[in-house]
Amino acid sequence: MEFTTEAYIYFIGAILIAGIVAGLIAGLLGVGGGIVLVPVMFYLFTAMDIDPAVRMHVAVGTSLSTIVATALSSSRAHHSKNAVDMALLKSWGPWLLLGSIIGMSLFSSIKSVELTFVFSGVTFLIAVYMLLGPSSAADEKGALPKGPIRWLSGIVVAGLSSIMGIGGGSLTVPLLSFYRYPMRKAVGTAAAVGLLIAIPGTIGAFLAGLGKEGLPPFSIGYVNLIAFAILIPVTGYFAPIGARIAHAINPKYLRYAFAAFLFFNAVNMLITALRA
Repeated sequence: MEFTTEAYIYFIGAILIAGIVAGLIAGLLGVGGGIVLVPVMFYLFTAMDIDPAVRMHVAVGTSLSTIVATALSSSRAHHSKNAVDMALLKSWGPWLLLGSIIGMSLFSSIKSVELTFVFSGVTFLIAVYMLLGPSSAADEKGALPKGPIRWLSGIVVAGLSSIMGIGGGSLTVPLLSFYRYPMRKAVGTAAAVGLLIAIPGTIGAFLAGLGKEGLPPFSIGYVNLIAFAILIPVTGYFAPIGARIAHAINPKYLRYAFAAFLFFNAVNMLITALRA
């Protein structure tokens, strides 16, 4: 696909639809929306024949930039329903920020195809765990261990999430679920975690891509401004709607929905990468 008027109409339409889905998923499952946006943008940049060396980086960077708004909107909606563990965020926050900084410091040195396989592999493993792993215990009994486990988990969650272009919910929800957090509180807390990961991640993607060749038109660094301008209002509007849905359905079905979306995206991303 060349950079024609028809190509841009197709691009804008696809991004608009992806933004609606990403916003709903962000609020519903506590993810930043990147689990939807990264595969969609990677596919679109592939169809537009963007340089393979940068297409995944731009998909990740643009996704991170939109997660700032999505995570803010989603976490506020969950917080209004008392579903965000603020005490955990206060102690975990510095380690999440550190992990995001470390991840973005490695971001530009990782090849696009390597980023793609990391995205697919990690997402697939998380989907399997959420589908087959143990369910959480009764409400308010979950607790992420303090000390080294909390520090290291924060660094790993944020580091992997930043180079995958996701808000951290895809890793945070299974982690908190493992430590027997109620599913709704895990989802709400994960939405807030996304904000702590996306802000330094966006700055890192912007700086890492400055001066790179082969970027899509209207891109600054690894952030595409057209996609950013469309996705910010769309995802921000639909995230609270997804959050309201999350508090109206059975937590068991919420867990299965989370696993299904992760599995779909893992397979789809792998197929797209192998065809590229």
